[in-house]
Amino acid sequence: ATARTYPVAPGADRTSAWLSSPVVSLQSGPTDHFLTITCPDRPGVVHAVSGALLEVGGNINENAQFHDPDTDRFVLRTAFSATESDPDVIARVIAERLDDDEADIHVRLADYRPRVLIMVSKADHCLVDLLYRWRNGDLPIDIAAVAGNHTVCAEHAARYGVPFHHLPVTKETKPEQEAQILALVEELSIDLVVLARYMQILSDDLCDELAGRAINIHHSFLPGFKGAKPYHQAFERGVKLVGATAHFVTADLDEGPIIEQDVVRVTHAHRPEELVRLGRDSERLVLSRAVRAFAEDRIILLGQKTIVFG
Repeated sequence: ATARTYPVAPGADRTSAWLSSPVVSLQSGPTDHFLTITCPDRPGVVHAVSGALLEVGGNINENAQFHDPDTDRFVLRTAFSATESDPDVIARVIAERLDDDEADIHVRLADYRPRVLIMVSKADHCLVDLLYRWRNGDLPIDIAAVAGNHTVCAEHAARYGVPFHHLPVTKETKPEQEAQILALVEELSIDLVVLARYMQILSDDLCDELAGRAINIHHSFLPGFKGAKPYHQAFERGVKLVGATAHFVTADLDEGPIIEQDVVRVTHAHRPEELVRLGRDSERLVLSRAVRAFAEDRIILLGQKTIVFG
């Protein structure tokens, strides 16, 4: 079995200027954790996991599981409290009990806040929404930095006390610019890169480097309405729905595993500018849901699709 945990990088700041540090109790007690497991389905998996959690003094607070008939894989997400506080110890006990070389086991502290790098271009609606939700404590993440190929959004990052990195890019400088992105990911111990209407196509190499830890948002018309002004194209075709899709980034442009989607009904009476407004609202909501699901370990990648536990 492969047991993975979220390590806390040395010197990494897990709080923000807007969010106070969590209160640490002076009394010892159970510690909250998240557990996810993907493995071949067989009898006894839940029994083995439950026994392991009992061994570490665990009590299950929330549990969800799914059997995928197409791959015959079993997926589980459990939120639990345990007297054992070390995720590595817990993962090792579960791996020993499960005794399955194909199992992927992931345990982490529930209060760990994934460190996020937000990538932007000129559109600011998704960025501002994420910053607002983060500042208010609605998103359990730490926004470590904002980076953009334009400086239009720098003022929003500054308003929230978040460093902004200007990374201009041309066709000729793309390899150097993407190397700068990876350097930021490494330097800031980034867990998740969010493309908040970042209007640059990532290279195949960068997509591979960020596999499973980069989320993109786009209007749900793709691939039906590509190129400039998709909402105007949709208006000309008389669409009856607008919406948005959040997905993991892959080398297949806008075709990565889907995490979250939503739609809004429209009619012939809606003008193009109204479709744009409704589309932006959908993009904000869908992206924030996807980021929250990632932050709470609710997304399990299974081949080209995702299992997202509510």
